[in-house]
Amino acid sequence: MENYRKKNRKKQSRWNRLLELPEEVVSTKPRLTIVGFEELLIENYKSILEYEEFYIKINTYIGAININGFNLKLKEMTNDDIMVLGKIDSLDFESMLDEEE
Repeated sequence: MENYRKKNRKKQSRWNRLLELPEEVVSTKPRLTIVGFEELLIENYKSILEYEEFYIKINTYIGAININGFNLKLKEMTNDDIMVLGKIDSLDFESMLDEEE
């Protein structure tokens, strides 16, 4: 399975170089945009692991993002992006241990 992933990544990088696509367009790494302490946009997420008014845990391709705060709400969800609104107190990250990037 690991060899398949490596071959697939090599194919993708060749195509990306040929098409001259920027890394952020083709990457599965999460991108976080924070506006003040009340708005957080997460791009390239996989799933919602936990959802409470004071705590949200989002799974990404490289680990989990933990969001702590008050009156937290999920808004504007697509297959790739999710918006978190509310009073955001803190963020922390749980990295996957077997990630080789």
